[in-house]
Amino acid sequence: MERIQVVVRAHDPISRAGVLSQLRQRPEVEIMETDRPENAHVGLVVADSVCEQTLGVLRTLRCHGDLRLVVVAGTVDDSGLLAIVEIGVSGVVRRAEASPERLVSVIRSATAGGGAMPPDLLGRLLAQVSRVQGDLLTPRGLSFSGLAEREIQVLRLIAEGYDTAEVAAELAYSQRTVKTVLHDITTRLHLRNRAHAVAYALRNGLL
Repeated sequence: MERIQVVVRAHDPISRAGVLSQLRQRPEVEIMETDRPENAHVGLVVADSVCEQTLGVLRTLRCHGDLRLVVVAGTVDDSGLLAIVEIGVSGVVRRAEASPERLVSVIRSATAGGGAMPPDLLGRLLAQVSRVQGDLLTPRGLSFSGLAEREIQVLRLIAEGYDTAEVAAELAYSQRTVKTVLHDITTRLHLRNRAHAVAYALRNGLL
């Protein structure tokens, strides 16, 4: 069995020593004592809370290779939760729940491309996403996909085989408007053409 290489960062030596003692007894994990985190599979950050210092450490690790990020924290408030998700953290463990079994489970999930966090944190995250969608995006005709509703409507018809004139007739737009919508989509999302735009929408579950 290939061992998962983990690099550990912590705000203080006692926190670091505590997590290291938990992980060193597990055969699935190899602790890397290195200043080159790009050689690791997982970067694990231990902190009392998700503060600016924690976020700075996470951003620094994110710049090194393709390693997955896991946070062990005493507390995670709503702003910290959103911030670590934006950085791309794959797993969150509360310090009080950081048993060897739990740590290894989250590390393995992160390595496999999955994500893990306590259910109540997931619930809070989903509630925040819903608020952002309702308060900020929907009133502006936007979604988390980066596409406005009319852009999704145009792409849906293109995917069904409609040409520009048929899309315009179906949506009561001018052909110029349809062409402008498609141009905006491909330019903003760096897509090659309308077929690439449709593929993007399909891949992201928009059609």
